[in-house]
Amino acid sequence: MGFFQASLRIDGGIIMKSKWSFSLLERYDEEICELAKNHGLDWFDIHYEVCDYYSMIGHMSYHGMPTHYGHWSFGKRFERTHQMYNLGAEGLPYELIINSDPSIAYLMRENPAYMQILIMAHCVGHSDFFKNNAKFAHTRPGSVIQRMRSAKKRIQGYVENPSIGIEKVERFLDAAHAVQFQTYRTNMPRMTNQEYKEGLIETLNDLSPDDYVDPDDLDIFKPEHNILKFIRENGNLKDWEQDILEIVEDEAQYFLPQMKTKIMNEGWASFWHYRMCHELDLPQEYHIPILKTHNQVVRPHIGGLNPYHMGFELFKKIEERHGIEECFIARETLEDTTFIMNYLTEDDCRDFGLFTFSKKRYKNKTSKYVIDNISDEDNWKFVKNTLLRNVGSNPLPVIFVDGVETGNTLILQHEHDGRDLELTYADEVVRHISYLWKGEVKFFTMVEGDTWEI
Repeated sequence: MGFFQASLRIDGGIIMKSKWSFSLLERYDEEICELAKNHGLDWFDIHYEVCDYYSMIGHMSYHGMPTHYGHWSFGKRFERTHQMYNLGAEGLPYELIINSDPSIAYLMRENPAYMQILIMAHCVGHSDFFKNNAKFAHTRPGSVIQRMRSAKKRIQGYVENPSIGIEKVERFLDAAHAVQFQTYRTNMPRMTNQEYKEGLIETLNDLSPDDYVDPDDLDIFKPEHNILKFIRENGNLKDWEQDILEIVEDEAQYFLPQMKTKIMNEGWASFWHYRMCHELDLPQEYHIPILKTHNQVVRPHIGGLNPYHMGFELFKKIEERHGIEECFIARETLEDTTFIMNYLTEDDCRDFGLFTFSKKRYKNKTSKYVIDNISDEDNWKFVKNTLLRNVGSNPLPVIFVDGVETGNTLILQHEHDGRDLELTYADEVVRHISYLWKGEVKFFTMVEGDTWEI
């Protein structure tokens, strides 16, 4: 069991020395697991992988996956992060863990011993959340590594195929990534178009038994929110193109729950690392730095929302108001929107200092940001509702397939919720969808109250 000594650059350019052994980490891992079991946590086994900072940047760029198909955008992300890190303009995450069974977590070799202990306690909280939250029930964590490895091999095979090649593959991936998360937002069972049609006709005939509706007389189309699935099943695609769409679609379904539970997931992990690190018999040289690091992680962000802060504080408030059992119920059944909807009170909005703002333009052609509403008695509900529209997957616009017109023209509709789309981006996305569909696409949205067609 050797000791590692290295340097870690964190925000502000501070250099910290690292000194720890695997036997030390194994001892504290056992103690953390024992505490977690006593508190009722139930997590996947966690396999820790020690890596240097350079490898950590690579893991970040590929979403933490040990195996992931290649694409230029991941390399771009790696180069940007690496450059910013070397300039001291950006730090690296303290931890990185993926939703798999067993869970895989990365520990940077450069981290000091106290940081590794904090990270291990934090990872137990994350893994417990992955295993028990309802939004992750369909992600198949036991096979995700094998699925990713298989996808990588298949895509690499298409790249190396002389009749396909890297340019076609990356162009197709570009288009698929543009609408990757235009998919199902809930885990509810889906009806086929025929089932939808039969159910609607049955309802119509029940409501008007004297006016029988013949199924052959109705041209009914069930709106389809999974755009990639619809194109894969109904478009004029080659086998390799269908396969790539299925790969990207499957990955979206895997990552979407993490997007929808960012506040809860980080809050739950922080809630438990804080408690367990207090209960561990830590020497002062570990305990005080852990407290300082925890406070840095969960501090509020000026002008923005820190998911660690809101999640951690809300779970604390739930325990104070309703007991620890309510925390476990929330962890199992909710996502960020329903979590905030159910538990964020008027007093909480004031405690968090929540407000809404907008950019105002003036006659002299200047502009500045202005606070519109604060969390007072009259406006806190409006502030809360504005927050709900900007957490989880809600910042993503909802686009769905509304039919196919004569001439193979794909019709798309935007579920307008009061927020107009950025038309430059919308136009590019429609170009990507048209490339996938191999035909004309009409996209309808609202701009300043009027119907707009792209």
